[in-house]
Amino acid sequence: MVSTKLAIADQLSNSSFIIVLLPPQTPAYISIMNTYSAIDKMREISQRGGEFSFSFMSFSETTGKSEGVSDVSRSRLRARPAIEQNKNAEIMEAYTDLDTGEARQFYQPLLMMFNGQKVDLP
Repeated sequence: MVSTKLAIADQLSNSSFIIVLLPPQTPAYISIMNTYSAIDKMREISQRGGEFSFSFMSFSETTGKSEGVSDVSRSRLRARPAIEQNKNAEIMEAYTDLDTGEARQFYQPLLMMFNGQKVDLP
């Protein structure tokens, strides 16, 4: 066993490559908040006329498909539609994409990031 380790060490010392140890990658987000806290902060910011960024997993109930993750860099919440207008109004948030001017909406449980912070379901 010892001779095998010495043989490997000798081969490594005579080779022309370098082994570099890198620190583990850290996530891009700073902290984690739950969905309800994130939605509350979105509402606060929107009421003050501010803007925020967020990401969510897209989903179309009509097609039953997702187009993947949607990133919105500048947005503001709008008033939610009444339950009579949308059966899922209680779990959806309406927003305006301030870069495109589009009125859009997303499902609260599919919220993933808010202003750089990871969002988890409670």
